[in-house]
Amino acid sequence: MSRRHYLITYDVASGSLGDKRRTRLFNLLEGQGDHAQFSVFLCELTQAELAHFRAQACEIINTQQDQILVLDLGRTENSLEHNLEVLGKPYTPLTRVLVV
Repeated sequence: MSRRHYLITYDVASGSLGDKRRTRLFNLLEGQGDHAQFSVFLCELTQAELAHFRAQACEIINTQQDQILVLDLGRTENSLEHNLEVLGKPYTPLTRVLVV
C-alpha cells in the first residue's frame, strides 16, 4: 500500500473531560506521526492506517464539541519540504526508520 502525507490537527473543548480527551488524542497521534506544533501532526499513513486512526479518534472525541481536521498532502514520494513554507523557527522533520 502506498503511503500519503497527512496534516492532522485537532481542537478539543476545554474542561476536565475535554482535557482527558485531548491527552488521549495527543497520545494516539504521537504514535502516528511528527508532532509539528501544539495540536498539529504531520503523518505518513496508508489508507488502512488512516481508517484505523479515524476509528480510534472517533471513540475518543465528543463529536458535538471537538473537531479533527485531516488534510491529504499527497504521496510520500513527494517531499513536503519543497512545498512547505516556514516563517520563524525552522521545521525539522523527524527521521523515521523502518524496522522489519
